[in-house]
Amino acid sequence: MNAIMLMNSGSGSGVGSDRQRGVALITALLVVSLATVAAVAMATRLQVDLRRTGNLLNGEQAYAYAVAAESWAYVILRRDQAESEYDSLGEDWATALPPIAVEGGFVNGRIEDLQGRFNINNLIVDDGEPTDAESAVDAEQLAYFKRLLDVLDLEPALAPALLDWLDADINTTFPDGAEDDIYLLADPPYRAANRPMVSISELRLVQGFTPEVIAVLQPHISALPEEETTININTATPVVLRALHKELDDSAVEQLITDRGEDGFADLDTFLEHGALAGLDLEIDVDITSDWFNVLTATRVGRGQAQLESLVWRGDQQPQVISRIRTRRRL
Repeated sequence: MNAIMLMNSGSGSGVGSDRQRGVALITALLVVSLATVAAVAMATRLQVDLRRTGNLLNGEQAYAYAVAAESWAYVILRRDQAESEYDSLGEDWATALPPIAVEGGFVNGRIEDLQGRFNINNLIVDDGEPTDAESAVDAEQLAYFKRLLDVLDLEPALAPALLDWLDADINTTFPDGAEDDIYLLADPPYRAANRPMVSISELRLVQGFTPEVIAVLQPHISALPEEETTININTATPVVLRALHKELDDSAVEQLITDRGEDGFADLDTFLEHGALAGLDLEIDVDITSDWFNVLTATRVGRGQAQLESLVWRGDQQPQVISRIRTRRRL
C-alpha cells in the first residue's frame, strides 16, 4: 500500500512540473512575440521617419531651386529692359525655360506678360473713392470690359457685380450688382471687399463668377496693383485685341496678329495706323512696353516638388517681387 502511495505521489509531481514548463514556454513565446512586434513597429516607424525627413529635405531643396529660377527671370527681364525699347513675344523673356537637370531633379519656368491682358482693377479710379459709385468707375475701361465679356460669350451681368466688389461704397449697382446684402446670405457669410483685387483668385467670391466663367476669363485678365495699366498690343491675346473696339472682327484681329508676328510692332503709331484699325478710335490707352510680369517656376528633387507663381514688377532700377505664392498651374 505504501508503494502505491509513493507511486501516486511521484506521478502527480511529474504532471505539475510539465504544466509549469508549458506555462513558462507559452510565456516565453508571448514575450518573444511582443518583442518581435515592438521591433517591427520601431523599424517601420524609423523607415517612415527617414522617408518623411527625406521628403522634407527634398521639398526644401526644390523650393530653393524654384526661388533660384526666379533670379533667372530677374536677369532676363533686366537685360531686356536695357537692350530693348519695346516688348514682344519674340524676345528672350517670352521663351520658356526648358527642364534643366539639377542635382537630384530638374527645374524649369516661364514668364508671362500680364500687360498683354486686361487689368480688372482699371475699372475703378482712386481705389473706388469717393463713395459715389458713378464717379469711382472708369467709363472707358468699363465699356472695354463689357466688350471683352461679349467676345467671350459671357453674361453682361458679371460687370456690375465686379464693380460692386471693387468700389469703396456699399451701394448696389443697378441692375445685377451685388453688395453685402447678397454675400451675407451665403454659407458661410462674408462681405464684399470694396477694394481693388490682389489676385484673380478673388473672383471666386464675386457673384456670378463660377469656376467655369473664371476658366474662360483668366487667360485674358489680370489683377495688378498699379493705379492704371495699359495693354501691350505686342503681347495681347486675340480676345484682348478684339475687345479694343466694337467694330473689330475676327478677320481684322487675325490680320493684326499676322502683321505683328513674334517681333511685334516697333512703335505705337504703326499699330494705330494699321489698316485693320482704319477709322477706329480706341477708347483706352495701349502701349508696346510692359512692366508687370508673372514668373512661373516648377522644380522637382526626389519626391519633393515646388511650383511658384511670382508677380514681378520691372521697375526703373531692377525687377521686384511683389508677391509669391505656391501654385498648381502647369507650365
